Amino acid sequence: MKNILTLIIAALFFTSCGNEEKNTIESVIATNDVETIQKKRDEIVTQQQEIHDKIKLLDEKLHELNPEKKIPLITTFTAKAESFNHFVELQGSVETKQNIVITPEMGGILNRVYVKKGQKVTKGQLLGTIDDGGMGQQVAQLQIQEDLAKTTFERQERLWDQKIGSEIQYLQAKSNYEGQQKAVSQMQSQLGKSSVKAPFSGTIDNIITEQGSVVSPGQTELFRIVNLSDMYIETDVPETYLNDVVVGKDVKVNFPVLGREIDAKIRQTGDFINPDNRTFKIEIAVPNKDGAIKPNLTARLKINDYTSEKALLIPQSIISENAEGEQYIYVLQEKNDNKAIATQVIIKTGKTQGDVIEVLEGLKNGDEIIVEGARSVKDGQTVKIINY
Repeated sequence: MKNILTLIIAALFFTSCGNEEKNTIESVIATNDVETIQKKRDEIVTQQQEIHDKIKLLDEKLHELNPEKKIPLITTFTAKAESFNHFVELQGSVETKQNIVITPEMGGILNRVYVKKGQKVTKGQLLGTIDDGGMGQQVAQLQIQEDLAKTTFERQERLWDQKIGSEIQYLQAKSNYEGQQKAVSQMQSQLGKSSVKAPFSGTIDNIITEQGSVVSPGQTELFRIVNLSDMYIETDVPETYLNDVVVGKDVKVNFPVLGREIDAKIRQTGDFINPDNRTFKIEIAVPNKDGAIKPNLTARLKINDYTSEKALLIPQSIISENAEGEQYIYVLQEKNDNKAIATQVIIKTGKTQGDVIEVLEGLKNGDEIIVEGARSVKDGQTVKIINY
């Protein structure tokens, strides 16, 4: 067939060359005659169409004589059981339960501020004092009265032990002493409210009210104190994951702003389903030794809700669906060198992760699956493997 094609092309070439010698394109154009130029153009177009038709006939014959041209070319991969981890991807926010604004328990003038912004403090440390309005002097006077009541009671008690005096005198002295004790204790408790102390160890994040300002109990914000050692992430999880997202599950936490990823675990799950969005809350403990993680920082979470140690994974792109809604792929049967038979297999799939999906039924470990060309082959068709 190659010789025939060569002879035809050569004949056409010599014919065209002969014609060009008698009547070249240049000579035709030089005539400036529209009819002559048009005639020459029509002649060349006719020759071009004749050549095209002859080449088409030759191609058809070559295709008929070479049956392998009809065999689809495909690539494959072998299904192998491997570990598969599926993750639920969510977004959460960093929180801390030790992040509060301190307000005074007593009204008055903020006399002294003993800390600075950014200063680390310990639980119970004095942060500031409020003018007690003379309450300290009242406590001192009550303590004097308490001391007198105590002395009177002790003397009356000794007399009573010696059977001297009446019982009523002893009881009155005792009652007076106990009353003075309670009065002093109550006044000291009120006086203690003039001292503003750290409720837990942490860092003074902000001094909101300056020294010398008048403050109101429970209203005026004095300091913000934060402890970054006990951080956690809180997020809402759809109720469909209620049985899978449980305490102890592994979580990969990514902080986009920090460019950091850490491994953590779920430490608490909520027992309440929000009826508005059908979600429940979870808490994830976050280690923060260097203090780089701050409250309200956005975090991306990948929660491992499903694991299979012997999963068969395939690309989602090779799966097709028939008229009954069944999913199918093609596997190779009767393999001989680089040729095989494409066989349609109905499969049942499970969870997806990225571009792959787990096959639960219909596929065996070691099956060779068609990848490229999967959508162009037919059941029972011979295919040619090109990934060898």
